[in-house]
Amino acid sequence: MLGGYGVFGGRLAELLADVQDLEMLIAGRDLARAAAFCSTWRGEASVRPLQLDRADIARALGSERPDLVVDASGPFQEYGAKRYLVVEACIEAGVDYLDFADGADFVAAIARFDAAAREAGVFVLSGVSSFPVLTAAVLRALGQQMELLSVEGGIAPSPFAGIGLNVMRAVVGYAGGPVKLLRNGRPFIARGLVESMRFTIAVPGRMPLNNIHFSLVDVPDLQVIPPEHPTLRDIWMGAGPLPESLHRVLNGLAWARATFGLPSLVPLSALFYRVLNLMRFGEHRGGMFVRARGTRDGKPIEMSWHLLAEGDDGPYIPSMAIEAIVRKCLAGHSPAHGARPAIRALELADYDALFSNRSIFTGFRTTEDLTAPLFRRVLGAAFDWLPRPLRDLHGNSTARRWIGQAHVRRGRGVVARFIAALFGFPPAGNAVPLRVSIIPEGDGERWVRDFAGKTFSSTLRHGTGRDEYLLIERFGSIEVALALVVEGERLYFVPRRWFWLGVPLPLALLPKGASFECESDGRFAFDVQIAAPLIGLIVAYRGALDPV
Repeated sequence: MLGGYGVFGGRLAELLADVQDLEMLIAGRDLARAAAFCSTWRGEASVRPLQLDRADIARALGSERPDLVVDASGPFQEYGAKRYLVVEACIEAGVDYLDFADGADFVAAIARFDAAAREAGVFVLSGVSSFPVLTAAVLRALGQQMELLSVEGGIAPSPFAGIGLNVMRAVVGYAGGPVKLLRNGRPFIARGLVESMRFTIAVPGRMPLNNIHFSLVDVPDLQVIPPEHPTLRDIWMGAGPLPESLHRVLNGLAWARATFGLPSLVPLSALFYRVLNLMRFGEHRGGMFVRARGTRDGKPIEMSWHLLAEGDDGPYIPSMAIEAIVRKCLAGHSPAHGARPAIRALELADYDALFSNRSIFTGFRTTEDLTAPLFRRVLGAAFDWLPRPLRDLHGNSTARRWIGQAHVRRGRGVVARFIAALFGFPPAGNAVPLRVSIIPEGDGERWVRDFAGKTFSSTLRHGTGRDEYLLIERFGSIEVALALVVEGERLYFVPRRWFWLGVPLPLALLPKGASFECESDGRFAFDVQIAAPLIGLIVAYRGALDPV
């Protein structure tokens, strides 16, 4: 494993730690780092440090005689005139080869070695990582639903994931530089990190990521995916690293380089590397998306695939493709001989198995018609997971009434009582008769709640822009953006942002509370809590309803 003690190589070794009969040579120029990695090893597989410069790869192949070489070093964009030195040495020695290459030109040209690899009886797969293996698998699935016309995708790593210096050098290297892609059906030269878009990664039924700023990156997908889909006319791939403030600084530098012909920004790589790895704050979650537009039966259709990774699981995803291939080789199912980009190395089912024991979740979304019920538009496929009473209440767009009883509690503080009175929340009481009227209003709904003659109402609508895939509830001049999260048999309403007359309010003061809907004895049940920092409970009510 060249670069075996680095970010990607180290994580690959961890993923294969349970394979008893596997020996991994942790190779690189720095023997001390390789030895340090091996000294803390706790896996069933064995590891051994090996000092190795790329220029000496042929000698090492002769002396060590490995079954497989994994190149996890890079940056592949900077390999120069002898960039395929390792590939050529592996073919000459009859050794199989995989790499993490993210350089589009490097991966696209690997097929030039196909005949030699076939003759040597080895496989040479390049770009064996999330981009393009996972994205290609997703697009094959989407291609079964439509004729693909345009594709956009992006990866948003957790700010706590950490990033290697070589990765940063690669990104900074093409910032403002030429990026080859397909646009309007023709080859086009765009500029790296100059073009941007925003997107919300929202796996159905899971807590969405915050709306993220993505910028164009030079990844293999841009060159190796279009030939797979003859109808494709546009492709764009981006990255959304956090914090966004640092990301936008890099955008500005990329624009300046592209506009004024400035030299490469690579000398700034170490600075960005240090700053990015110091500025770790926000949610410890990451994600990925692929959005496709096309036609089906002559009609336009848009679908998107979303991936959400919680905590420390996300950073392992780029290494999982090679993990899967290694495990297949050990099981006697090696890739076919020849040299090629790895876009057909795995299918989505392979990734489902890799993700199954981790906090990694995926799902597809289809753009819903505005006539679809509001909650179905927000929840997507997760709507069908809800218990029957919840689907009955939220499952149509007509006017409807439900009646029942509620138990109401009120906050006792002066400020809590004032806020409750201001919004018309009901007084405290037990077995309070409750009537809920749901009235269509525009593309949303108005909910009128009548607690024994004490009425308050709110409007609900599907969020747009930065609030896409959120439910917006409006109380007078206050709006709250809510995430709809399905956990077991419960539908939770989780506040994410709030506004007064459209102006964002401080998140530190955002009212919260464990509010959810569920089924109880075959009935629609609810438990709503509204509380605020420094104030405490404002109002809480729970009970059950039946349709009129």
